[in-house]
Amino acid sequence: MKAELLLDAKATLGEGPVWDAKSQTLYWIDILKKRIYAGTEVIAQLDKFIGCLALHPNGTLLTALSDGEGLSSFVDLQPDSSQQSVLAAVNESANTRFNDGKCDPAGRFLAGTMAMNESDPTGALYSFNGKQVTKLFGGVTISNGLTWSPDHKTFYYIDTPTRKVQAFDYDLATGQIANPRTAIRIADTLGWPDGMTSDTDGKLWIALWGGAQVTKWNPQTGKLLEQIPVPALQTSSCIFGGKDMNELYVTSARKGMSEVDLKKYPLSGGLFKVETKVTGMPSLEFIPR
Repeated sequence: MKAELLLDAKATLGEGPVWDAKSQTLYWIDILKKRIYAGTEVIAQLDKFIGCLALHPNGTLLTALSDGEGLSSFVDLQPDSSQQSVLAAVNESANTRFNDGKCDPAGRFLAGTMAMNESDPTGALYSFNGKQVTKLFGGVTISNGLTWSPDHKTFYYIDTPTRKVQAFDYDLATGQIANPRTAIRIADTLGWPDGMTSDTDGKLWIALWGGAQVTKWNPQTGKLLEQIPVPALQTSSCIFGGKDMNELYVTSARKGMSEVDLKKYPLSGGLFKVETKVTGMPSLEFIPR
């Protein structure tokens, strides 16, 4: 497997890829430049940090926005006009912003926050059902990758500095989590675990920040199965898409890179695609209750 460059976007912090199977469109964001992309085109330029987004059945995008000064909200966004409707506010400390997020199989939007300085455990993971915001847990430093097992009974989650993938029992009816345990430990030599997705075999695909690669893992054994090099040092997230759901789309970033690193990895901040031999789990829509 090889990573193919789709767009030399030079994103400061490319993140949050979501595949819309209905329109065969990949949405992704540059968090720090406050941009939303559809494929290779910028479709929205906002004035707040866009931590993550999800598909909405009415054709809009559900976004998790932060001003970086303590005001974070779940916002319904019209991508063509950037018209915004605030659905719910989240009480956060002044040094946090939304980061990664994803819809669960019942249509709830789970999104986490992180410390702006990337060192204080002031973040949390939230669940939003369209009416109510529920805090699942706090004490998070950099809330990152999240995904579910194919049977929807296990929720996987990454707080990047821990270098772990945590597994939880997931109650799809209530959205509650229980029985936290460590599924995977990431070796220091590989990079930092960032965005994550899963395939229909239940394997986890994890982008490794600082590792210039995407990796495939067995969460039942904790074993590393495959390493796919990506010509971008800060590989940030990944999602499956394409007509047959076998294409892995990979985002990356230029944030925090030295001039030496940029010369070695000039395509950092680009959007990439990897043809795989597996079928990925779909990006799920937000279903307000």
